[in-house]
Amino acid sequence: MKRILVGALLVPVLCYAQNKYGLDAIRLKEYQASLASHPEKELVDLQKELPGAEFRIGYATTENFTKTKIYNLAKAYARKPVAEALKRAQADFVKMGYSIKIYDAYRPYSATVKFYETYHDTTYVASPYKGSRHNRGCALDMTIVDMKTKKELPMPTEWDSFSTDAWPKADIKDPVKRKNRDLLISVMEKNGFRVYEHEWWHFDFVGWRKFEVMDIDFEELK
Repeated sequence: MKRILVGALLVPVLCYAQNKYGLDAIRLKEYQASLASHPEKELVDLQKELPGAEFRIGYATTENFTKTKIYNLAKAYARKPVAEALKRAQADFVKMGYSIKIYDAYRPYSATVKFYETYHDTTYVASPYKGSRHNRGCALDMTIVDMKTKKELPMPTEWDSFSTDAWPKADIKDPVKRKNRDLLISVMEKNGFRVYEHEWWHFDFVGWRKFEVMDIDFEELK
């Protein structure tokens, strides 16, 4: 941690690693230092926080739009308040016989750079000049499954689709898919999330602005 002189005092400040896109992203040491005064910024393991949920981390496989494996570990992390809000949403879904299934959660900033350099359309990938809500530990890619069968409920598109049918306000003719999409969105928004306008599966935590962009690999967190 860097210290600067303020009057007669040396004051600790977070030190950021700036990349070629000019964005500051904190690394492991800075993140760990921030937890002393801001424990709510901790990244928690959603597989531990949500024991009844399903997980298929798409970027730990080649089954994603890049067709390459982005993560070495199939992990899902989120900031503490995000995890708490997600627990409340899970409780609502369980009452209906459904359960959350996570495709992606916290995403290192380096992955966002890879996405942008693979596909430059910022309708579907975040700009590396701004970073993603995922990089802040405040976004989730997800769906819901039937608790008995463990099968995903039919949705307008597959996860990671670049089709306009993936837009949450798309006019979907299939009534079942439309109903499932709208149910997912309504429960998540009731519990403190907002759906991204071009992806029915992407939900941003409403308090995301309080959290910094991070570039910390899963191996470091583990």
